Amino acid sequence: MKIGVVGLGLIGGSLCKAISKNTAYQCYGLDRDAGVMEKALCDNAICARLDASGLCDMDLTFVCLHPTRTIDFIRAHADAFQKGSIVSDVCGVKEAVVEAVSGLLAQRGVHFVGAHPMAGREFSGYDFALATLFDGASFLVTPVEETCKEAVETVGALALELGFGRVVAASPQKHDEVIAFTSQLAHVVSNAYVKSPRLLEQSGFSAGSFQDLTRVAKLDEALWTDLFLLNRRALLAEVDTILLHLAQYRDALAKQDGERLRALLRDGRILKEKSLEIKNRT
Repeated sequence: MKIGVVGLGLIGGSLCKAISKNTAYQCYGLDRDAGVMEKALCDNAICARLDASGLCDMDLTFVCLHPTRTIDFIRAHADAFQKGSIVSDVCGVKEAVVEAVSGLLAQRGVHFVGAHPMAGREFSGYDFALATLFDGASFLVTPVEETCKEAVETVGALALELGFGRVVAASPQKHDEVIAFTSQLAHVVSNAYVKSPRLLEQSGFSAGSFQDLTRVAKLDEALWTDLFLLNRRALLAEVDTILLHLAQYRDALAKQDGERLRALLRDGRILKEKSLEIKNRT
């Protein structure tokens, strides 16, 4: 199988490295930075450079760009993909991408499988790509009613070959609603948290909880602005929910209501314990 990867950043570069390490498939890379493609060739992450004219030779193409750029690339090259081949993406939002490109590709006999590798680092770019980045991680696929089942199976089977721990299927809408909570809200909270005037005074006073809560504050603002706006409805609902709960803690503190504060903390602890029980059963 010939696999093309468009965009050799952290995720795209890691896909190339994982494909080359774990499979016998031929992996081709396309990136607007010629230096990045040269590095990928030197690392044996790709077997050759890929350009737009070569998309017609790929059996499977991963487009690993920011969401709006992913949509723009697929739309611009819809006629270039091989008929009967599979095109997939790695975006952290799915409804907007799937709605924009799946029908367009289907009209040309090309199968689109929305995907989202649940892995990353607080660094970006090819230089931080790892062949082991996906080891044990979840690989999300978001088929719709019209999606070719064989194409979904092909992409899922490849994910397992690359080291992913499991493949999870969800509708694009369900994906975006849950990701707004598990990922996007965490980035909003972390980024807002570090805006305290105490941040530059914390040296020597911080430990694991501070590191855990601030890790994802170091983000790519262009990418996350794109993700947030494309998932605006679901993310707004999560922001409203956390603001509601924060207001409850604030009120208990302001009123020095220890009983209420203990109840709020107990409720949070119990919910966390329940979530761990569910995770341990899956």
